[in-house]
Amino acid sequence: MPAPGLPSVIGLIAGNGRFPLLFAEAARRQGIKVIVAASKGDASLFIHFIADEVRWFSPGQFSDFFAFFRQRGVKFVLMAGQINPDVLFNKHMPADTEYKALFAALADRRCDTIFSAMADRLKAEGMELLDSTLLLKEYLAPRGTLTRRAPGVTELADIEFGREIAKYIGGIDIGQTVVVRGKAICAIEAMEGTDRCILRGGRIAREGAVVVKMSKPKQDSRFDVPVIGPRTVQMMVRCRAAVLAVEAGKTLVIDRDKVVALANKNNISLVCA
Repeated sequence: MPAPGLPSVIGLIAGNGRFPLLFAEAARRQGIKVIVAASKGDASLFIHFIADEVRWFSPGQFSDFFAFFRQRGVKFVLMAGQINPDVLFNKHMPADTEYKALFAALADRRCDTIFSAMADRLKAEGMELLDSTLLLKEYLAPRGTLTRRAPGVTELADIEFGREIAKYIGGIDIGQTVVVRGKAICAIEAMEGTDRCILRGGRIAREGAVVVKMSKPKQDSRFDVPVIGPRTVQMMVRCRAAVLAVEAGKTLVIDRDKVVALANKNNISLVCA
């Protein structure tokens, strides 16, 4: 039986990466039944080995996945993992009337606007959208330098500069990541996501880039929580970036041991502030 205060059943909207798998594993340990609406082309096939039930949907099949959750008595829903933003402009993606109506009513297509509309739609269906870090607090970044190498004086100045920019772009819901070098902005994350932002900024910086990823000033922890993992560091290695700075207590670090080991191996400093 789940611990007091935890739902007995949670509907998981699963996107890409390890985030959905980690949540499903944690829920299983707590005795929570996990019903998964998996995004085609994004979610990992490994979710089948962890969840109680999995159904695959195109991101545009809103009516079907709402019905799927309703039929299984889901009252609480959690979103984990990114859905490929390319679907917004994919004319060939199957899209039902529910999807089209929701997007037609949006004031704009910023992340917070879309996810807030999704949360409202779930509420109308009698479902509550939960904090996406539920059961995963142990993965939140601890304060301090996690790697052997600490940032130098110039890099610390870039972290402070990048933090200010990242908070600003987060405040207007553009993105959460900025790539800087010598207090020059090499890249700001937009719809392409963190990995592509790092590569784009790293190519401009050539080497020694400082990557800063922050939560938004008014971060809604139900969605779009900052996440880093081994792939983040791999992108930095590809462009010879030097420092990764994230916000302590608000950023999920997936596979922390692997992240730190890979950063140490490549002389990258990982700072949580």
